[in-house]
Amino acid sequence: MRMLFPIALALLIAACAHTPDTDAIRANVQAMAAAAEAQDKAGVLAHVADDFTGNEGELDRAGVEQLLRARLLAGRSIGVSIGRVEVEVDGDRAIARFEATVTDGSGRWLPDHRAVLKMVTGWRREGRGWRCYNAQWTQE
Repeated sequence: MRMLFPIALALLIAACAHTPDTDAIRANVQAMAAAAEAQDKAGVLAHVADDFTGNEGELDRAGVEQLLRARLLAGRSIGVSIGRVEVEVDGDRAIARFEATVTDGSGRWLPDHRAVLKMVTGWRREGRGWRCYNAQWTQE
């Protein structure tokens, strides 16, 4: 019985441990970038809230889906490189700021198209996870 107590305590502590919110949001940003590179539309949209708005209404969730679909139909891949992600959490809401470098992903030494986007994204807790409900970006 005495041998089981330390094991049970360790399991209880492990079960209570969870990923810090800041790390979870950073992981979501990276997962979205990886999904975009893999042309995995569902993988990107899994992190986008149903009521998502981008650049003050220029883009909604359906628009994100259309952009991804068009990219797939065109048969062109993209490359996405995410810079340092700074996250500020306030209860069930968070803001993540980062730069994203997006290229045509063709594997050429000099990409045909390249954009560096400064992103400010709004996240909210939904259930046990975080979903992006807002994004603002400017191109450098």
